[in-house]
Amino acid sequence: MTTFAPTSAAETLTAVQWALAEDQPLEILGHGSKRGIGQPVQAAHTLDLSGLSGVTLYEPEELVLSAKAGTPLAGIEKLLGEHKQQLAFEPMDYGPLMGGPAGRGTIGGVLAANLSGPRRLKAGAARDHILGIEAVSGRGEAFKSGGRVVKNVTGYDLSKAMAGSWGTLAALTTVTFKVLPAAETEITLVVRGLMEGEAISAMALALGSSAEVASAAHLPENVVGRVLDGALAGSPATLLRLEGFGPSVAYRLAKLKDLLKAAPALDRLETDQSRRLWREIRDCLPFADGSERPVWRVSMAPSDGHRMVAALRMEAGADAFYDWQGGLIWLRMESDPEAGTVRGLVRKFGGGHATLVRAGLQWRASTPVFEPQPRALAALSQRLKSEFDPKGIFNPGRMATGPVDATGISA
Repeated sequence: MTTFAPTSAAETLTAVQWALAEDQPLEILGHGSKRGIGQPVQAAHTLDLSGLSGVTLYEPEELVLSAKAGTPLAGIEKLLGEHKQQLAFEPMDYGPLMGGPAGRGTIGGVLAANLSGPRRLKAGAARDHILGIEAVSGRGEAFKSGGRVVKNVTGYDLSKAMAGSWGTLAALTTVTFKVLPAAETEITLVVRGLMEGEAISAMALALGSSAEVASAAHLPENVVGRVLDGALAGSPATLLRLEGFGPSVAYRLAKLKDLLKAAPALDRLETDQSRRLWREIRDCLPFADGSERPVWRVSMAPSDGHRMVAALRMEAGADAFYDWQGGLIWLRMESDPEAGTVRGLVRKFGGGHATLVRAGLQWRASTPVFEPQPRALAALSQRLKSEFDPKGIFNPGRMATGPVDATGISA
């Protein structure tokens, strides 16, 4: 087994050209914080891009930042924080959930996994903020797409094509993102005592109001004690985040309290505690327990998600909490991923996407980790793969295992 550790785009190109000439597949890595997501990669050699590190361009006035793909996200967020700016889509850090340290994700991995956080409803995901890329394709060719100017749309869709590709289309060497000012003030309104269906209705009411709620989540009673070192333990907590200038946040908070005055109890978290809470929700810390107990990330209509969870609890042991107004559901199963049951219920209750984020190796090897695509979309994905990586040398096997039966298990 050979590990290639390039420190430049030229060295990356050379490594890929060797792999292409020798018909040798490559596992593409940054710091490995998301290595356990997806099926086991079928490659004897590794392309370690962590040596491609450093911010190459940062113009705060132009709201643009470029960095080499292996640059740690934690360093970029620190730099942006010093200028009171941020990646508005607040990319998740999978490290703790996967049993590793926090702060190990890379900026290239942010795009490859199309990461986002609790602000997704308002700000979108990585693909909505990418401006340009430099990369090496599986054809052994270096290419560029997009640029550093926000209004430059040349090749923009090609940059977006890398979002959610999980290293199966190209080896990213440089990425350019749009950045935005960080909020001066943040307050979270905590609504206590609502059951899951009531919480979904309350979040919908809040999001539909003029309060400009940035994020909405619900932590059931058996989960709420696992955030903020247990500070919220007790009754269920429905969380509504407000951001902006201080007077504006105070005014909108008052309106929101009046809107929800019939709730059993209302509380609030100030800026520092609020920011910590939403980071913990973003990183799924309630389920970052150091185990391999299966964790699902399910995306579906908010009005359907809690009903799906209620039906699932009738068939299997599962903990759950909700983000994105209830449209993102994190599930932790007892031992078996229950793939057929989970995906069957998602289909029954309106449809959506279920990704097996964490599981033991035996389950990842036998279960479609990513939501199986409809035939037409799968054919389109395969054509895209053939254009970028015709010999399949990048991360082979990570995103698919072959035919899938109606239960969601590999045939």
